[in-house]
Amino acid sequence: MSYRFFTVTGSITQDALASTVNPLVATTLDAVLEEELRAIDAAGLRRTMRTVRRLGGARVLVDGREALDFASNDYLGLAADPRLASAMAEGAANAGTGAAAARLITGTTPEHESLERALAEHISAESALLFPSGYAANVAIIPALSGHEDIIYSDQLAHASLIDGCRLSKARVCVVPHRDLAALDSLLRSNRGRARRSLIVTEGVYSMDGDHAPIEELLQLSRRHGAWVMLDDAHAIGVIGPEGRGSAAALGLAAGPDITIGTLGKALGTAGAFVGGSRVLIEYLQHRARSFVFSTATSPALAAATLAALRIAREEEWRRDRLRETARTLRPRLQAIGCNPGGDLDSAIVPVPLGDPRRTMRVAARLERDGIIVGAIRPPTVPAGTSRLRISLSAAHEPQHIDRLCSAIAAALAPGDV
Repeated sequence: MSYRFFTVTGSITQDALASTVNPLVATTLDAVLEEELRAIDAAGLRRTMRTVRRLGGARVLVDGREALDFASNDYLGLAADPRLASAMAEGAANAGTGAAAARLITGTTPEHESLERALAEHISAESALLFPSGYAANVAIIPALSGHEDIIYSDQLAHASLIDGCRLSKARVCVVPHRDLAALDSLLRSNRGRARRSLIVTEGVYSMDGDHAPIEELLQLSRRHGAWVMLDDAHAIGVIGPEGRGSAAALGLAAGPDITIGTLGKALGTAGAFVGGSRVLIEYLQHRARSFVFSTATSPALAAATLAALRIAREEEWRRDRLRETARTLRPRLQAIGCNPGGDLDSAIVPVPLGDPRRTMRVAARLERDGIIVGAIRPPTVPAGTSRLRISLSAAHEPQHIDRLCSAIAAALAPGDV
């Protein structure tokens, strides 16, 4: 195949250029992307962003209209808590709004150090390190720990950030059927001695399915086969376990995973993420986790707000009690109207499978017209054929909110209604 190269000079127009060369080569960026967007539309996968303002509790303004929020991960109802706003304002007054550079360049702040100590203590780890987001943490930590000589064992339903971290590592990746311990054991046995390092990657609570990983059994397998365990506990920190300490604490485990990731923008209502583990692990990641090394630190004011959120989350057990009770109430009510909700009984994540992405979008749009915001989850977030509503519960939800949700879903799913 031969290639022709063109130099554009003078007043030659884009149309004139396009008429002289292969349109697949010369077409504009926007034209190519418009075609891609049309294909996304045709598949029922077009996404749009709403303009949302939180009003407190479970109430939000969506494009100017009030609605109930069943889409966010504000599990403890802290995202609009005025105590966090006050802590952030005080933190900004004391330490400024921005960190100004990466922490290895200009140094750290007392706010960051205080939060890291508190987070490490919260999950019973020796040390912790803050990251800009859970995604940034996962795509940095996995490549820092694994390379082309290593094997990673990743659950089939792992979050995109974990998948991308595995890809970036250049390690061999074995995708394990969801929560299939026998399959994992077989893979670990067959690969024994074939890799420099073996890393098992799992979520604590699966973000789109609402079920829990078998953490205790995974830890037993890892010890038997000489592997490490990395636990992404994004949807468990603050939500499960004594004082919201996460998946390992919920099981009463004396020794937890080697690496624990937690996010701060879900149950704790702020933003960012952290990794917890041994002192040696954290010191190593300060040198090798690229999104930490090369990113400006998160705001010290945000760290101050998160420290306040962590204190509230630990002290106010009623939030977790209400969240569990709401989850246990909702699932049988959904079954009564013909839905088949997934996830564990007390999980705050309640998927309602619909299968077809177009139908999922129609149902979600009907719910929004009725003042209910629910996540419409489609590929590539979930596998093809498994599109669903993702109901996300909060301690801010009240019994009358659940009544409205169930009535709206029943109407939206009525034959011929969507």
